[in-house]
Parts: sequence; C-alpha cells; structure tokens
Amino acid sequence: MTVKALTFDTGGTILDWHRGISGAFAAAGAARGLNADWAALTNEYRRRSLKAIVNAERPSYNFDDVHRAKLDEVIAEFKLDALTAADRDAIWRTWHALDAWPGFAAAAARLRKRYVVASFTLLTTSLVVDVSKKNGIDWDAIISCEMIGVYKVRPEAYRTAAKWLQRDPAEILMVACHNFDLDAARACGYQTAFVRRPDEWGPGGPPDPNPNPACTLVVDDFAQLADKLGA
Repeated sequence: MTVKALTFDTGGTILDWHRGISGAFAAAGAARGLNADWAALTNEYRRRSLKAIVNAERPSYNFDDVHRAKLDEVIAEFKLDALTAADRDAIWRTWHALDAWPGFAAAAARLRKRYVVASFTLLTTSLVVDVSKKNGIDWDAIISCEMIGVYKVRPEAYRTAAKWLQRDPAEILMVACHNFDLDAARACGYQTAFVRRPDEWGPGGPPDPNPNPACTLVVDDFAQLADKLGA
C-alpha cells in the first residue's frame, strides 16, 4: 500500500455533530419550556441536510445555508414554533463550534509528519476553519466541496481533490465513517479507510455501521489509523 496523502471526511468522521446539535436543541427548548425527542429531531435535521447537499452541482447555496433552511423545516414539523429567531441562530451557529472526536488532533499531528493530511468535506470552508481552531487541529489543506462547486459523491469532486493535491488517486487514502463516501472515492481510484464511529448518530447508532469489505483499512479510532500507517 503506497499512500502519500490522506483526505478526511470531516462532518461525521471528525466532528461529534449529534451531541453538539442535540445539546443546542435541548438548551433552547428548556429555555422556552418545550419538550421533544431531541435525539430524533437532530437526526432528522442531519438526514435532511445531507440529502440537500450531497451530489449538488454548482448550487447557489452552501452547507451553512442548507443547515439554516432545514433547521426551520424541522422546527415547524416538530411543532417547536416557540423557538425564537435568536434560539434558531444559536442552534445554527453551534455547527461552527462542534467538538471533535477524542484523539483526532493528536493522531493528525502524527500523520502529518509522514503524509499530507487534508480535510475533504461537504462542510463550508468557514465551518472547518472554526472547528479546527477550536479543537487544535492542524491541516495541510482544507478542500471544501464549496471551493470545487461540485459536491461529493460526484466523481468530479474526488478527481479535483486529487488534482489539487497533485497526487494520483491511488496514492490517496480517503478516510471516513460512511460507506457512501468511501465507495465513491474508491470508484475514482482512491484507497479507503473506514473508521468506526458507533456514536455518530447518538444512542440509536449509525445507519451504516458495517464497512464495505473492499476498504483498504478498517480501524476503531484515529490512533489505530496512525499506528497502521506507521506514523
């Protein structure tokens, strides 16, 4: 296995979005005397947001815009209209203040000593900058699909990322906790690493927990990934 660069999915693979966003919903709801299944609400919000951005091609919006629009949708459907404009803004801004999963910053630092390490993400450039600063994550590059204008899982996104890194796709290891992303990367010639992320979607578990056997590597955490790559 010859790897020269690693590209990391960031939204679910690196960031604990469920805990952060469900906590923001719960805090806003408590302030307004509202009760709801905050975990279910958060997951529905995430599903709708992903559906609206995955495969987008030169959209007039970015993922921050999608997060804001879908927030109003789920609030209306869950009958939480008592949440004010300020409440909604606070929930939306939580995306830019999410915690990373434990161990990633340290593992990334190890990996960067040997490999190019890049965020390759559906998220906005601004969001990745903000969460990286908060969590002490140093990247060699941030490649947001917002920059490309074409969103994963369209092949052009993966080909462009490889072109910008000036690496053959076979020299790049795409790292994610989602088969849909890894399968698309593999179809474009990337090597792939599945990181198990059992808590990504909260107590109910992820919808896609079992790695495709075609993955080059399967690991339980980032330290194990660094170990396997000799970093």
